[in-house]
Amino acid sequence: MRISVSSSIIIIFIAIGLIVVITWFPLNNIPRFNGEFLKILNIAIIKPTFTAAAYHKSFYKFYFLYSSVPPYIRKNITSDLNLLSSDVTNRTTASSSALSIDYLTQHLKTSNPNIQVLTDADADNVDSLFFNNGTNKYDIVILGHQEYVTQQEYDNLKHFVSNGGTLVLMDGNVFIAEVKYDRNAQTITLVKGHGWAYNGKSAWKSVRERWKNETSQWIGSNSFCFSCSVTFANDPFQYRHHEEQFLTNPNDIVLLNYHASTSIKQMVRPLIATYELNYQRGKIVALGIYSDDIIANPKFNEYFDSLLVKYAPHNMTPRIIYIAH
Repeated sequence: MRISVSSSIIIIFIAIGLIVVITWFPLNNIPRFNGEFLKILNIAIIKPTFTAAAYHKSFYKFYFLYSSVPPYIRKNITSDLNLLSSDVTNRTTASSSALSIDYLTQHLKTSNPNIQVLTDADADNVDSLFFNNGTNKYDIVILGHQEYVTQQEYDNLKHFVSNGGTLVLMDGNVFIAEVKYDRNAQTITLVKGHGWAYNGKSAWKSVRERWKNETSQWIGSNSFCFSCSVTFANDPFQYRHHEEQFLTNPNDIVLLNYHASTSIKQMVRPLIATYELNYQRGKIVALGIYSDDIIANPKFNEYFDSLLVKYAPHNMTPRIIYIAH
């Protein structure tokens, strides 16, 4: 049977189209759920190792010893200053998201070997988050209880978002204090925050939240009162008050309002919610609560997975990995 030239051309184009679909489609998309497809993500989880060091037999002993010093009174403390430095290791503890970091790593790696686990020491280094040309190495960076960070780490994370990345905050009480990191000695030393400042010779009472105004501008929230009595009228994950963020930026977009209320009469009802905030080319997605406490809750896991899918950057390079559900 003779085939016309036009028919031959049509057959060739169909064959080429099939080849393109067969090779391109699996490499760029992979089934997610409900018939949707998800482009592949590069995700970094940052272990809060500086916070773990601060809690490990050091900073909090000093805070306790001098808790009677009146706030905002310049009384120089020159004793027990060794407690304001601490060794840094790769360990995390109950006070520094040990459960959520380990759980998330395993949860996401079940179907995504492209998960990278970094530490605060890594995030303090520009090379860990950015390529030589200045672009982001990751699509999403997930933080735990990053209560203590260096100025460099703080700046790097802010630049990551402004570059187009998505920063996910799992826990409240983030970016409270600045520490100085000695990479050679593998130690951190308090600089300012958590109610104190330290210059290497003496310590004195200072601000609680080191970058309060700046954090509000690009993160969209600030740390809420830990010692306050807080209840949640909307509590789908059976969460109980621990450490939360309250919204302080008018551009925040509320995704899930927990309808928090406090027993302190003179305090305005705080807006504690899971929210998003656009910052320059990137985005903040903050859970608003201390997710470490409910990380194994199936309903919370389902909600968290849906956030990763929804807020994945749109300009990603395709990769053959998908997010676990």
